[in-house]
Amino acid sequence: MDFTISPELEALRLKVRAFVDEHVLPVEADRSKWNEFENIKMSERDILREKARAVRLWAPQLPKAWGGLGLTMSEQAVFYEEATRSLFGPLAFNCSAPDDGNMRLLEQVGTDRQKERFLRPIADGKVISAFAMTEPHPGGGSDPGMIRTKAEKRGDRWVVHGHKWYISGAAAADKFILMARTDDNPDEKRRHLTAFLFERDQPGWEIVRRIENMGPDEHGGVCELKFDGLEIPDEHRLMEIGDGLKVTQIRLGPARLTHCMRWLGMAKRCMAIAADYTGRREGFGVRLSERESVQIKMGEVAHAIQIGRLLVAHAAFKLDRGDYARKEISMAKNHVADTLHLAADTALQLQGARGYSKDTIVEWIYRYARCARLVDGASEVHKMVLARFYGQEGDEFWRWDAG
Repeated sequence: MDFTISPELEALRLKVRAFVDEHVLPVEADRSKWNEFENIKMSERDILREKARAVRLWAPQLPKAWGGLGLTMSEQAVFYEEATRSLFGPLAFNCSAPDDGNMRLLEQVGTDRQKERFLRPIADGKVISAFAMTEPHPGGGSDPGMIRTKAEKRGDRWVVHGHKWYISGAAAADKFILMARTDDNPDEKRRHLTAFLFERDQPGWEIVRRIENMGPDEHGGVCELKFDGLEIPDEHRLMEIGDGLKVTQIRLGPARLTHCMRWLGMAKRCMAIAADYTGRREGFGVRLSERESVQIKMGEVAHAIQIGRLLVAHAAFKLDRGDYARKEISMAKNHVADTLHLAADTALQLQGARGYSKDTIVEWIYRYARCARLVDGASEVHKMVLARFYGQEGDEFWRWDAG
């Protein structure tokens, strides 16, 4: 077990760090460069993106043939964690959700024509994308077997009717990946879904509303969509008919893990803000950082972050070896989501009123952190996944992978 990174990756990490310090953090600190949804203005994002591409810090998850850095999942863990020392780092480097996962999926399973039409504009940073899967009751949420949005084959086209909601980025997206039922057999639980690609300007669908939430809100928010006769040519079907669950496995596993990588960066940022404040603030003749109660809180967060990094590293290692790493990703996702909330809550508490105010970005992260235990599968669902694995494997749940 070797946890060292190569000299080349360390040089890349330091390059990302320097870029964030010089270009991204100053934008984050200037609220005039934020939009009304507490995110970076698109115009400011685009300026950062030009600078990032100029120094070859672009799309770490994509192969070099697509203008990316071609990093492995293990290498991405180093990059993403460093990038998210700022809220806007992943956006600057074109590795933010949901585009990150959508690009990865399209590059892996799309046809050459699909890649040129749907992947190329996202990879070049010209448009953003969305992944339309979640539905209101009685449709599918964490259980894709409940998906009711229906795609019916008519000649060389598919006609879609249905309802989606909480679709990230939809209000600003130009390219969409849609999960729909193509088999009406209620007993079919593995081959009932198919994935499709469509574009914003196609008729037959609408955004019902941009759903207000705790925020802060990503570009395009989270939206409710309705489909009433959207026609999709068969050439824009992603993979084969009935491969929808396979598509979700390919996309969602790595996407959950890259969420964790970014959340670790945010958690470390919370620690840095708390450490700076408690190192300067005095009360009753003692600096806060010298108080045992404060040290215990900081030590707890540092401990949790390091556990999270090890869980992410293990899951990334498994993915790089061609494994789906389902239980490893579920463990990482649950732990890191909790760790992000712990880090934000601790940094807020240790700063007192300053933490609750908008004088720092801790309250932003605190609100954002609450969704971490919901997105890409609620924590309870991932615990069920782990319990199912343990039920099947017993003591083999913790087996060592030999040679």
